[in-house]
Amino acid sequence: MKTHIHRNTRGASDFGWLDSRHSFSFGNYVDPHRMGFRSLRVLNDDRVAPGGGFPTHAHHDMEILTYVLDGTIAHDDSMGHRVELKAGELQRMTAGRGLTHSEFNASSEDPLHFLQIWIMPEREGIEPSYEQRPVGAGEGLELIASGTEREGAMKIHQDVDLFLLSGGSAEYALGPERHAYIHVATGAATVNGERLEAGDALTLSGEPAVSLDADEDARVLLFDLA
Repeated sequence: MKTHIHRNTRGASDFGWLDSRHSFSFGNYVDPHRMGFRSLRVLNDDRVAPGGGFPTHAHHDMEILTYVLDGTIAHDDSMGHRVELKAGELQRMTAGRGLTHSEFNASSEDPLHFLQIWIMPEREGIEPSYEQRPVGAGEGLELIASGTEREGAMKIHQDVDLFLLSGGSAEYALGPERHAYIHVATGAATVNGERLEAGDALTLSGEPAVSLDADEDARVLLFDLA
């Protein structure tokens, strides 16, 4: 079974400094039919105006991934990380038993565009931790985060493999009882015969494989979920 989720059916929040699109219920956008997909709970497509950002706020018991598409994030957290996260970089925060952080557009002139992803962890009370690294430099499907220790991938505390395709084509076999969520971050791609534009997504359940054919400028996320 496959379901095409059109970009224009996502929830929306516009605060002037922030233009956000929500693939799943978030904040004031509540849809009982879109509370997440398997352990994937949040996928927000955020555009932040120059100088804008999120003041210090708290998280707990969530695996939080931030993928910067354009611009730079100024990040500050209660674990002592005061860093910049640039376009093409991925950040992983295990909120675990609790942390606080802030995120701002580091530029006073240029807009910021990023995806924020929340994955529900396998258990509560995990020790908070942080990691960041560049992604998307290679060809084909790149494993960028995983619930198992895998070379080159960030470790997350859930049975999920997250891949990035930066243009080109790829085939991916889905194991028994596995589900796929494919999100086109930029550009366009054809996924299992469905043409997807930036912001579109496709869910796959009970399918043997994922077939991806992405435009050169496309960046496509593939979640393999239990």
